[in-house]
Amino acid sequence: MTHHNESSRPSTDSSAAWNTPPDAQITLRSPAELADALPYLLGFHPNDSVVMLALHGERGRFGGRLRLGIPGPDEWPDVSRQLAETLIAGCDKRGARPDGIVLFLCQDPAGGETGRQVMERLRPLAQSLRLACGGLDVPVYEALCLSDGRYWSYCCPDERCCPPDGAPLTPPGTSVMAAAAAYAGIQVRGTLREMEARYAPLTGGRALEQQSALDAAAADLVPRILAGTAGRTVRQETLDLVSLVVGRFHTARPVIGRAEADARDDDLLAADEAAAVILGLQDRTTRDHAAEWMEGPRAPAVLRLWRALARRCVPPYTEHAAAPLALAGWVAWSIGDHPEARVALSRALSADPEYLFAQLLHRACNDGMDPEHLRRCLRRERADRAVHTAAQAEAARAVAADARNRKPTTGTGPGAMAEAEEAAERAGERRRRDRPANAGAGPAGAGLARPAGPSGPGSSAGPGSPGGPVGPAGAGGPAGRARTRRRGGQRGARSRS
Repeated sequence: MTHHNESSRPSTDSSAAWNTPPDAQITLRSPAELADALPYLLGFHPNDSVVMLALHGERGRFGGRLRLGIPGPDEWPDVSRQLAETLIAGCDKRGARPDGIVLFLCQDPAGGETGRQVMERLRPLAQSLRLACGGLDVPVYEALCLSDGRYWSYCCPDERCCPPDGAPLTPPGTSVMAAAAAYAGIQVRGTLREMEARYAPLTGGRALEQQSALDAAAADLVPRILAGTAGRTVRQETLDLVSLVVGRFHTARPVIGRAEADARDDDLLAADEAAAVILGLQDRTTRDHAAEWMEGPRAPAVLRLWRALARRCVPPYTEHAAAPLALAGWVAWSIGDHPEARVALSRALSADPEYLFAQLLHRACNDGMDPEHLRRCLRRERADRAVHTAAQAEAARAVAADARNRKPTTGTGPGAMAEAEEAAERAGERRRRDRPANAGAGPAGAGLARPAGPSGPGSSAGPGSPGGPVGPAGAGGPAGRARTRRRGGQRGARSRS
């Protein structure tokens, strides 16, 4: 089992996402410099992690990279083969088979252990990984264990640079790599454990308060979500509430420190508001509408809201966190925060491994896709929805005007409304026929298909006004309203797509 309750899928980074300009390149010449560079290459200090870096060319240029929580000893042979195949196949897919690999095993001592004991305990895992890579004709040039502020090499026999008791790691911020990273604008977010903690459910009294609010919201909203026309009303109510809270987050006074910022955001979000949005986001179309908050000046506030909502998914609603976690990953990826995106998407898959939205985003992010392809798809859908809404309004006005010229017995009741809906449908059908065949296609090869569900309420073109059924969906997957059902041991309706 992997640590931190994380996804069992390895998180890979494409080399394209990590290329640096020529004036920012530096040369790493020793195990000590490799160990010091690791947090800057990942964007955080990995805890309890296997990290593999691909090297290319005679100079050993860094390419793709992969990270996974350290599994249990009985899984080491199978996991080693999977990791080696994943990293090498990913590099092959991008047209650059690695010439070698650098391996890191990062784990702090458990109770009563020393760093050297950790190194010896993980030695069979290092050997298994070296054999798996060698079996694919890609050698491991260096394998390091990082534990308790020290590093050990599994490959270097020279005790002058790699003594048996390990060598101390360079103090943070004092190395040449740290200076180069600061010059290049590369930030280290702290440890992986600290990043994951920002998405962890609340505890104590606030957790009990949130559970009660979720229970009440589930009793009220789930029957309405499952109903046809009432479900659309809940969708709009959810999006209106999101817009309100995003504005509140956007105008909040900044504070210094991640923990302080999260505490401020928790204070800005009422328990009943959080419950209503969490339950509303279980509808797939509502979630896809919310994905349109992806760029612009309010995007950081949107990311903070999704993060705060993930913290509100307290037991027994922990699986409901998959929706806000996936949205957080999408926004982070969209604004260029790749480390945050991978952490959020990994947490989403931990909450629900079958959550298709998170699976597709995780794969696209790790494959180095440009999120602009998906952003264009979302913008196009929003514009089409605005046209459809305008056509509906125009058709309704035409039917109302026609009704006024008829006899009073015809009225403007249900029959007139039906005529308006039929006119709008005809207008929408003409618009779809006139549209190019590939207008709504997602990025090629990404497995992201445009949903074709019922149009939601109209919206403006700004990022703070989400509208119709857009965002990633599974290839060939169902469209429209979410497939909602009750999960064993869980309350509320959830969509698995």
